[in-house]
Amino acid sequence: VQLVESGGGLVQAGGSLRLSCAASGRALASGWSCQAPGKEREVVSAISWPGSNTYYADSVEGRFTISRDNAKNTVYLQMNSLKPEDTAIYYCAARRNTIMVATSSGYDYWGQGTQVTVSS
Repeated sequence: VQLVESGGGLVQAGGSLRLSCAASGRALASGWSCQAPGKEREVVSAISWPGSNTYYADSVEGRFTISRDNAKNTVYLQMNSLKPEDTAIYYCAARRNTIMVATSSGYDYWGQGTQVTVSS
């Protein structure tokens, strides 16, 4: 399974971005992780398959929304009220399992990442 992210970019604080992750094959439980310079990769959101359960890190709860379109093999991350501390490379991830996880080590496939930069 190959994962291709899109939708990153530069936005001012308070703005919004929508990330998309298109899978070449059937990706089951999926998630979005971010990695800022000098920091470890952190799972910020995850979704089960077919999508009844979701997870959000405390840092993004109430601002980010994860969703999926299984017919299109695509997972989305709607990012609202962005803050400068959200600046990072965002990676899409997927696993060969329907159950979502909140740890990076639990994922089997990774995208190449997309840069999100939030200016103050």
